[in-house]
Amino acid sequence: MSDERLHLFDLNREALQAFLARLDAAPWRAGQILKWLYHQRELDISCMSNLSRSLRGEIAALTHTSLPEVLEERVAADGVRKFLMRPIGLGEDHAIETVLIPDGSRNTLCVSSQVGCALGCTFCATGKQGFSANLRTADIIGQAWLVQGRLKALGDARGITNVVFMGMGEPLANFEPVMQAVDLLLDDCAFGLANHRVTISTAGLVPGIEAMTGRTSSSLAISLHAADDELRSKLVPINRKYPIRQLLASAKNYLGSLGPRRRLTMEYTLIRGVNDSLADARALVGLLADVRCNINLIPFNPIKGSHFERPLMRSVREFQRVLLASGLASIVRKTRGDDIDAACGQLVGRVQARRKLFAGERIQAVAAAGSCA
Repeated sequence: MSDERLHLFDLNREALQAFLARLDAAPWRAGQILKWLYHQRELDISCMSNLSRSLRGEIAALTHTSLPEVLEERVAADGVRKFLMRPIGLGEDHAIETVLIPDGSRNTLCVSSQVGCALGCTFCATGKQGFSANLRTADIIGQAWLVQGRLKALGDARGITNVVFMGMGEPLANFEPVMQAVDLLLDDCAFGLANHRVTISTAGLVPGIEAMTGRTSSSLAISLHAADDELRSKLVPINRKYPIRQLLASAKNYLGSLGPRRRLTMEYTLIRGVNDSLADARALVGLLADVRCNINLIPFNPIKGSHFERPLMRSVREFQRVLLASGLASIVRKTRGDDIDAACGQLVGRVQARRKLFAGERIQAVAAAGSCA
């Protein structure tokens, strides 16, 4: 049953201030409420003792603080944790996956932004499921809130240090809820992460990248995977609408808004015999020669129903050597959590609407969702 009240986890500072204005409350009260929710982790409005009793009563009557439900938690041999969560107000036929990746001093949380995905990238398990629903801000930020609590229960004092929007879904096709979640991740009264520690990854939704300029200062990652339009259109169908040159132009424009010290991240999934040759590496060098970026090379992680194969590590290292010799910063991303299907491209969750979209339908649907009008 739906709850018609406002969800406090849907509200960034600006939205919370607008809500408080309706109650004739001072805008600085928003910071107090955010601290209760995210620093004190208090969900009961009546316990927010530095608010007047009358204001607490008004807020409690008009809002709620329910969270996604954790249905399952699995731990990989390398310490990666994968959580299956049911979004707020959806049945058990809809569930998302969230992955916590511990690495030295860092705890990186990979969050989902949609139930399923409409883009249909051919090497991604999520894309093979079809699209079911956009997540609300409370579902996105709720993933971080719940995992932060789990870390506290485990005695991990680091907490969440980095957040990447690389889970299920295309973040920029669910633009405003994702942006409001990013606002909260960056807000000192909420999660307080530095802007370079929050990364939005897109398969190439150009209108969404353009709308990010001036709206946020988070990092941007591009799921590139090929250096020419013919191959990329086969791997990432949205490329047929927004080809590589247009994508890179919008990404460079966004980077320009962040200042001279920031860099883009280019994600390149290496697939054996498809895009892992030395010729592919040289083409990538030519494409990115004037782009201030780091390149993450990701050996393909096997998924059910795919004919693609993982590349030989010799090929991966040779590919990387070409990039490094040309002055391009490049790392090979270590495969983490693959024994519980938590590695890059393996997230599936539960998606009720499994109808596949044909290429034309897919491009039209995603472009409409990401128009950011």
